[in-house]
Amino acid sequence: MDSGGAGSNGSCYYSLLGLRKNASSSDIRTAYRKLALKWHPDRWAKDPSAAGEAKKRFQRIQEAYSVLSDKGKRAMYDAGLFDPLDGDDQDFSDFMQEMLVMMDNVKNEKPDTLEDLQKMLEEIVSGCDSSSNSCRAPSDGGKRTRVNSYANVRR
Repeated sequence: MDSGGAGSNGSCYYSLLGLRKNASSSDIRTAYRKLALKWHPDRWAKDPSAAGEAKKRFQRIQEAYSVLSDKGKRAMYDAGLFDPLDGDDQDFSDFMQEMLVMMDNVKNEKPDTLEDLQKMLEEIVSGCDSSSNSCRAPSDGGKRTRVNSYANVRR
């Protein structure tokens, strides 16, 4: 796996395109177009000594753009899980891509407030669920434990 955040040739895709990691998709597209025009092999056809180097650079630029412009591949690349040389492991790649999407979704959820957590704890201890207005019999032989509110405990 590519744990160092580098491409197949050992260079970072972001630095290859002259970008920072927080670059937008339009920044990536603009940088790619600029570099692709500069290093396109057809522009260097008249200079055979530089044509080989231009072709290599152009291919690396294309590789970087293909990864950074794809949201899933970029997330895997940023996490250090993208390996451009390992095309056989598509199932693992799909799994990791799905996991990263799920993790992003969890990040966007509103965190529980202290009051929400206290209410959940009271429901667990009392055996009552306020959403369904149902209670279960206590499993401790009828003994109930009192839960003090957070405001009373904090004094």
